[in-house]
Amino acid sequence: MSRPVHPRAVANTAAQKRSYVRNILVGSIGNMIEWFDWFVYATFAVYFSGQFFPADDPTASLLNSAAVFAVGFLARPVGGWLLGRLADRKGRRAGLTVTVGLMSASALMIAVAPDHATAGYTGAVVLVVARLLQGLSVGGEYAASASYLTEVSAGHRRGLGGSFQYVSVTLGQLAGLVILIVLQTLLSEDQLTQWGWRIPFVIGALGAIAVFYLRRGMHETEAYVKAEATDVQERRGTLREVWRQRRAAVLVFALTLGGSVAYYTYTTYLNSYLVNSVGLPKEQASWVSFAALCVFLVLLPLGGYISDRIGRRPVLIFFGIGTTLGTYPILSGMKAWPTWGAALAFSILALTIVAGYSSVNAVVKAELFTTEVRTVGVAVPYNLAQALFGGTASYVALAFADAGHENWFFLYVSGCALISLITYALMPETSKASLVEEPEPVPDPVSDPR
Repeated sequence: MSRPVHPRAVANTAAQKRSYVRNILVGSIGNMIEWFDWFVYATFAVYFSGQFFPADDPTASLLNSAAVFAVGFLARPVGGWLLGRLADRKGRRAGLTVTVGLMSASALMIAVAPDHATAGYTGAVVLVVARLLQGLSVGGEYAASASYLTEVSAGHRRGLGGSFQYVSVTLGQLAGLVILIVLQTLLSEDQLTQWGWRIPFVIGALGAIAVFYLRRGMHETEAYVKAEATDVQERRGTLREVWRQRRAAVLVFALTLGGSVAYYTYTTYLNSYLVNSVGLPKEQASWVSFAALCVFLVLLPLGGYISDRIGRRPVLIFFGIGTTLGTYPILSGMKAWPTWGAALAFSILALTIVAGYSSVNAVVKAELFTTEVRTVGVAVPYNLAQALFGGTASYVALAFADAGHENWFFLYVSGCALISLITYALMPETSKASLVEEPEPVPDPVSDPR
């Protein structure tokens, strides 16, 4: 005969679920705002590029804006180290609060930067500084958010909780696209070029300020609190301790390499590819990207849930095999059948494969490191891989296309995915890993005469 469940136990369970959901939401909303501010730069660059550089050469202005965009990627490893160290030494809450504060400041700087006609190159300098701050912020945000979402999730649903890392990233992209579509509907192209492009940066700055105050009330994770109580304080957040766990750092770099290239190919570069190579109208290309990303949103938590059931490695291997073998037929298929429906079908197929990486990449990286260097250990190799491979994916694609060998880029994506696939096959399963390092036992002077 089963024993009745005490009402207090039911209440405690309900309270724990509410706390879990709140923590996931707080961590995810802040991450969404961070990545919204990061992506709207690329989304609206076509409108503001002529405002900060001489407008007599639109191509040169756009290239200058693209160069400033790249500056943000160069700053990301530095931000990962500085803010990752902060999150490991002062707590996940402290790290996440600082990152969103930096993003708010940088978005506001871009929103009020003077144009070239008013102040010469002063506005361009402000743009570079703001983009550097964005790079520092995002470099720390990814790893701090990955650590927080992983640590606040119960052991049997860490994959599901960690999947909201990329759910929020994708929501940030979608929010930027929605604002672009709304502004294109309400404003003329001249109005967007003159002042309308500043609106999303104002929205991003205000959103980041709201998240800043929201994050100040976040609960610190149990894993961090337990680690703080041990005798390893001097090792927290240090590169020396990361070097001791260098195998994990190499794994993070290698498993990020293929995933970042595939992610940026099918999210950031895809819109340009559909217009310039496939030949779709800009409006159709934008709607294809939007619809495919909406499907991607649903697939991400599903992938995280599956990884809690069968492990992280099978989900990652699914991505590795799919991208290695599927990139060439997917991208070439879009050119062979240049219709809206075919482009959408191929895009959904591609993002279904990419979901195998994006749904679990945050949690698996966090599970590779011990608590005292979890954030900085993830941040440095991840941001290096992003700067070298993810951030350059569009440039590599355009370089191959300009040289008349666009198909070589398809092979490049497959090759990067193959490197990661080998990594997935050889790495350990992390889903059962403990997030709290047990303290070293203190010798008993009676039983241990040493």
